[in-house]
Amino acid sequence: MPQPKVLIVDDEKNIVEAIRYNLERAGFRTLTAADGRRALELAQREVPDLITLDVMLPELDGWEVCRLLRQDARTKRIPVIMLTVKNDESDKIVGLELGADDYVTKPFSPKELVARIKALLRRSRGEAPEEELVSMGNLRVDMGRHQVRVKDQLVELTAKEFELLRALLEAKGRVLGREFLLDRVWGLEQSLEIETRTIDVHVGQLRKKLKAEAKRLVTVKNVGYRFDCE
Repeated sequence: MPQPKVLIVDDEKNIVEAIRYNLERAGFRTLTAADGRRALELAQREVPDLITLDVMLPELDGWEVCRLLRQDARTKRIPVIMLTVKNDESDKIVGLELGADDYVTKPFSPKELVARIKALLRRSRGEAPEEELVSMGNLRVDMGRHQVRVKDQLVELTAKEFELLRALLEAKGRVLGREFLLDRVWGLEQSLEIETRTIDVHVGQLRKKLKAEAKRLVTVKNVGYRFDCE
């Protein structure tokens, strides 16, 4: 199996070197870019397995780069981890709404970032059996292939959106709390650092993409969410 390839996008050389050193020690190949335009060029040409993307960049900022990545057929499925010095909830929500899969606030531990990269790559590749297919109404979910279709039309989900949908489907109609979903989708360590509002943002995006089947994703006031499977 080839070594996973990560594109590191940051204009601070010391941060780039720290991330690259730890990734290469962990067996990853790396590419680097110091501005938004170069990041887009490399992503489109090299199609890395994952991108770490700083928000404050020359040329194009990270939010704009993320938006453009999600609009391009070559790059829209690449997992993206946003990196920023900002720690405001609204900034995190902006990144998530633009299609980012994770959000890390500077300063951070490069080793922790590597662990998050590994976890996100595992989830984005999918570990469910390929024959596991869930069907209801006009919705078809292939767990093994990470494919979702509504009325036979392919629905493009981010890695986090798919894991959220998977957790709700596996609950078979039971209500899942926001804290449980944070733990399940982001992992225990991250769930302690991320606001529960993050779940609401992802549910909103998921509903938009499920279109006619969005009515199955039900909000249970003051508790969480459930997915009606009948």
